[in-house]
Amino acid sequence: MQPRSRDLGIEIGSLRTGPANAITDVAGLRVGHTTLVEGEDVRTGVTVVLTPPEPLFAGSHTINGNGELTGLEWIRDSGTLTTPIGLTNTHSVGVVRDALVAAARPGEWDWSLPVVGETWDGFLNDINGFHVRPEHVVSAFAAAGDGPVEEGSVGGGTGMICHGFKGGIGTASRVLEDGWTLGVLVQANHGRRPRLRVNGIPVGERIGADVVPLPARGAGEGAGSIIVLIATDAPLLPGQCERVARRAGFGIARTGGMGERSSGDFALCFATGNRGLLADEPELALRMVNDGGINAFYEAVIDAVEESILNAMLASETMTGRDGNTVHGLPHELLLEALQAGSSITSST
Repeated sequence: MQPRSRDLGIEIGSLRTGPANAITDVAGLRVGHTTLVEGEDVRTGVTVVLTPPEPLFAGSHTINGNGELTGLEWIRDSGTLTTPIGLTNTHSVGVVRDALVAAARPGEWDWSLPVVGETWDGFLNDINGFHVRPEHVVSAFAAAGDGPVEEGSVGGGTGMICHGFKGGIGTASRVLEDGWTLGVLVQANHGRRPRLRVNGIPVGERIGADVVPLPARGAGEGAGSIIVLIATDAPLLPGQCERVARRAGFGIARTGGMGERSSGDFALCFATGNRGLLADEPELALRMVNDGGINAFYEAVIDAVEESILNAMLASETMTGRDGNTVHGLPHELLLEALQAGSSITSST
């Protein structure tokens, strides 16, 4: 596996991470990928996040709506997430959605409104070839596990671009002082090279196109999207989940993302701290985090989103795909040099 941000000595924020520094540090979650790299023009796939098999309180936020995350209307209306989550390319949302209906929990539901998010991989992938098929979703289910999560050019992130470098799937987690865990997983396909920042340092300006070539015209730099999935084992209520989801935009912005008009940027937060929401009882006893402590969750999600985006780039190597199009990986040594140079300037001012 490629080094992650902390392997390179890059720490985002002051909170400690969970054991795997991944969304799977929230107990009961599993992540699986099916990666499709075939011939010269297939660079795509599907990622699934499997949640406990019952409704969970949830909330969502749209930063910019030029994209898709299905099932949000029912989440907004009911305040619950009732299905696993799929991530794929823009033109494969339908087939992944249908496959989730068929494969997620057969026999347990009479109806299903699956949650499937997308970002556009058409620069590297033959997106109109519809290469993602139902059996690929089944394979992702079978491959799903807890613990460390494979990152970078895998699953739904296979053909993605981030800040002019190769992007994809990234994840991170934080453990709050009260003991609650919050985990993030992103499919990062957004941003412009000159805006890229790490720990506030403008590293993108220092790794210019003359050093690492930008993708050729047509990649749509700055026109891509990002999906942010946030999970916590804390007993957050739906309104609190929505407010935490809103803060994902701060983490995106700290890396230089700005939610351009052509970008589809969605965040979904769900909480496993209240269970048994399907119980056949006229009343349910719920728990909730004291709202006076919600700021800790905001800090955790902002830091974890920033680190997840960085991990997605660090894990992704240079890729050539459709029509010979090439996207370069983020060189680790150049990133560290840019961070060192930026730190030196900051400390001397």
